[in-house]
Order: sequence, then C-alpha cells, then structure tokens
Amino acid sequence: MTAPNLSVQDALASLAASSSVVVPASERVADRIRIEVAEARLRVGARLPEQALGEALQVSRNTLREALSQLIAERVLVRIPNRGVFVARPEIDDVRDVYAARLVIEPGAVRFGAHAGDPAALTAVRVAYRGGRAAADAGDWAGVADANQHFHREIVALAGSPRLEREMGRLLAEMRLIFQRMPGVREFHEPYLARNGEIAELLLAGETERAADELARYLATARDQLLDAYALLPGGAAVPH
Repeated sequence: MTAPNLSVQDALASLAASSSVVVPASERVADRIRIEVAEARLRVGARLPEQALGEALQVSRNTLREALSQLIAERVLVRIPNRGVFVARPEIDDVRDVYAARLVIEPGAVRFGAHAGDPAALTAVRVAYRGGRAAADAGDWAGVADANQHFHREIVALAGSPRLEREMGRLLAEMRLIFQRMPGVREFHEPYLARNGEIAELLLAGETERAADELARYLATARDQLLDAYALLPGGAAVPH
C-alpha cells in the first residue's frame, strides 16, 4: 500500500498542532488519528510512520501502540507484517456492517433522543444541511462530503449520549474510507443532499416519526447503492442486500 507523502505530512502537522502538553491516554490518541481519517487527511493505503506519529502527538511508544491496536480492532487501520501500519481498505462486508450499526443508531437518536425536541439541537441539524447546500452551489463536492458527515454527527447528537457520539465518530471514520473507494464524490452525495434538507425540516416541524422513517429509508438506499458499487470493484462480488 502506498499514498502521497504530502497527505501523511499534512496529517502529522495537524496532529502536532492539536496535541496537548499533557500526554494523552491511548483513547484520546486514537480519537485524534480517527479524526484525521474522518477528515480525509489520512487516506486509504497511507502508511503511518510510528516514530513520526509519536513525535507529532507527543506520546510514548506504548501509548501510541495501544491506540493503533484499538484502531486496528475497529478496522480503521491494518498492520501488515514486516511493513507497518496502514489506513485500512474497506471491503463489501465492512459496508454492510457499518450500515447495520447506522440503521440502529441514527433513527434511534431521532426517535428517542434526549435532545430530539431541543430547538437549538434541531437548528444545528439544519445548519449542517445548509453547509452542504452552500458547498454544492459552489461546486465544492469535497465540501459537500464534509458537510454530510457533520449532518450525521448532529443527528446522533440528538441522542444526548457522549458514548453514541464517540461510536458515530468511529463509524464516520470508516465511512470516509468507504467513500474513498467510490469512483466519484458528486455522483453519490448529490441525490442525498436534498434528503438531508427534508429530514431537517421534518425534525423542525416536530414530525419526529416521519423524520426517523425517512432517515431509515435513506440509509437503506445508500447502503444498497454502495453494496452495488463495491460489487463492481476488483475482487468484489454481488451480495444480496
């Protein structure tokens, strides 16, 4: 696996800029690396130079290795013997598993969330959608992808659960990797942008059940589209939805 050196250098610079004077625990280190993946500074196939990574984060080798092991268990990273640690390359089963989790978490956050009726939280969902709309109007489809992740983070934030928000961060990091294997950003995100807006407006109108149902249909459609696309990739295989 290889990746442009610039991408890794940008990620190292970002990690160094955000590191704390206090040595973080392995969970915090894993969170920081996960963010670099979710924000596409670390891309599929990128090799993580462990010494440089530890220096950027100002952490010990043991802390870093614990964090890397956690991310390997989450399938965000992969260790290749005698070669090192790389950003993982998702496969079709990963798509299915990520969406199985999202179909439980996201509609559940809408239906049962402690903040599902909070005007400020609902406005944050609309603001995230409008960020995507503005990016699309500017022809910035990478920006649309970023805004889409923001939209789904705000959906899960309706639950009022830091645990679910952390889990969604893990899922969105995997989603970023899944999308990196797709042939085009616009082709996938454009049809869903309007649906984000519809869900936001349903929530603001107090139509919680309709919003949750629409979100579940949306996620199922996206899952099936990705499964079909992955089946066409080298090594892919048609799999029943």
